[in-house]
Amino acid sequence: MSTPYPTVPVPPDSHVSSGAPVHAPVHATDYDGLPVLVEPETRRLDGVVREASVPPFAPPVTHGSLADLPFDNAEKDPEAVVLSRRTSDGDWQDVTALDFAEQVLAVAKGLIAEGFTPGDRIAVMARTTYEWTLLDFAAWAAGLVTVPIYPTSSVFQTRWILHDSGALALVTETAGQAAAIGPELEHLPDLRHVWVMDKGHVDRLAEAGAQLPDAEADIRRGMLVPDTLATIIYTSGTTGRPKGCALSHGNFFAEVDNAIELLHPVFKAKSDEKASVLLFLPMSHVFGRMVAIACVRARVRLGHSPSLKADDLLPDLAAFRPTCLLTIPYMLEKVFNSARAKAEAGGRLSTFDRAASVAQRYGEALEARQTGTGSGPSRSLKTARTFYDPLVYRRIRNAMGGRVRYAICGGSPLGRRLAAFYAGAGIEIFEGYGLTETTAASTVTPPLKPRLGTVGWPMPGTRVRIAADGEILIAGDHVLRGYWDPQAGGVVPATQDGWLATGDLGELDDEGYLTITGRKKELLITAGGKSVAPAPLENWLRSHPLISQAMLVGDGRPYISALITLDPDGITHWRLMNGKHPVPPELLIGDEELTAVLQRAVDEANKLVSRPESIRRFAVLPVDFTEETGHLTPSMKLRREAIMRDFAAQVEELYG
Repeated sequence: MSTPYPTVPVPPDSHVSSGAPVHAPVHATDYDGLPVLVEPETRRLDGVVREASVPPFAPPVTHGSLADLPFDNAEKDPEAVVLSRRTSDGDWQDVTALDFAEQVLAVAKGLIAEGFTPGDRIAVMARTTYEWTLLDFAAWAAGLVTVPIYPTSSVFQTRWILHDSGALALVTETAGQAAAIGPELEHLPDLRHVWVMDKGHVDRLAEAGAQLPDAEADIRRGMLVPDTLATIIYTSGTTGRPKGCALSHGNFFAEVDNAIELLHPVFKAKSDEKASVLLFLPMSHVFGRMVAIACVRARVRLGHSPSLKADDLLPDLAAFRPTCLLTIPYMLEKVFNSARAKAEAGGRLSTFDRAASVAQRYGEALEARQTGTGSGPSRSLKTARTFYDPLVYRRIRNAMGGRVRYAICGGSPLGRRLAAFYAGAGIEIFEGYGLTETTAASTVTPPLKPRLGTVGWPMPGTRVRIAADGEILIAGDHVLRGYWDPQAGGVVPATQDGWLATGDLGELDDEGYLTITGRKKELLITAGGKSVAPAPLENWLRSHPLISQAMLVGDGRPYISALITLDPDGITHWRLMNGKHPVPPELLIGDEELTAVLQRAVDEANKLVSRPESIRRFAVLPVDFTEETGHLTPSMKLRREAIMRDFAAQVEELYG
């Protein structure tokens, strides 16, 4: 893998007093046309690193808005391919910068013709589609504010978001979605329009504004400034009613521009293969929206895939052939487990496991060289990796389209083992951490200086602080303006003295790398007074091929237990490999052989923690946790209160 840009080493600190910088920042300079990686400045308190910060890599945007991006691209490079649109026959049709700008302008004029005024809200309820991005930029060009709604949201959730945001229009992907909200319209007096993408209503919007002069949209666009509200994104509501995060155009610029500069290999590096990103995570989530905007900003070819199901996604990956994927740990775990299962079915399990071990050691050796703690892969390790590449690693890369070299991963910690494996297999993982409130990532793995098992350094322009109780605090220009509150007249502050309290727990090491250790509201405190963060054990268990989801319980109880759900594909494969007929997973509850396998998985997970934190008992549930059952959020996070309510009997049995 080529070196996209050099790092500048910082001399180790010595005789550092409390509160003094541990590492002094290095100013970003130009080195043969490439940016220099800047190490964080860190500060200690009582001998422990409590704060880390990195200066901005990109200058702040002082005028204009996201609405300008399509038109700037059309002016600078009109023939550049900025998007690709999937056609009805499954092919991909390239969209140039000029084409996209014209489409954005046409839809923006249609919205103006329908009577929308600057600041009005328009909601979009759709999967990850080309029309989503088109509507986003068109609404901004008309001076509007977009409000995403997950297409899997219940009628109650949809009604709440529409009412709370005061949306004047709802654009759904399907007629079924529009019909579901029909009975609620009498309770939504502000909602004037319901449009359906599948019925061609986006094209009709463009036709409705055809007679308006372009200047109408130009005037609207010219009124926008970085501080103008761009979108209201409602949190998934794991702990209660969703809150609307009010993000400005300037929030996105601060996030996107610094991400583009930092992740130079993804967005800016020149090579024979033109950079491209296939987006398949929900556009209703800030992570997907941020990357879509970053691609338009950097003129990196962007495609949309509406389904996460393997039968739908794999053909899109093969046809689009992205160089970078936006993903979550759950998907990378499934790719690994699926590849291992196929190898076992083909009688090549021992080959796969040896190859996985080689890739993991190779990735760790790369990390050691890049961080100055080792000399890098040995000659024998390089030879082994070369040997296994066509047998294993290339097959995994081909399943992702064949050209993937990078993946941006967020949502939850990936873990050191899988991060090292993918690095050794030729896919560099940029792992990040952030919230809706921080316009996506606040920390990310720095290129050329990964620290596996962490979520990287602060993003350029970001400060990360660890409070006395371990809570992560974040400050920077990417932090939201506030929460949407129509009863209070608009937006109410979300920060205190510029710092956002995330609710997450973490630790900073001496060089400013952040490790997530849990979430404050999820801490379990046993009857003996031991505080246990469930995430590390849950994440480890979830990576097991037979386990789909796991949730720890034990708050106020004498010991920690776990609720476990089974992975249907993993169970089917395991049965076949043991010469048994596949059966529905729920019929295997109580099966002694399966219980023994799961017990070994729990025993391995317990090696991560002390005895008081370990899992003493577990229960296998008859159903999986899914978004449809209300047990997972759309971003695959556990809805713990709902799970505790629905499986209270199983929890009581664990302590009977």
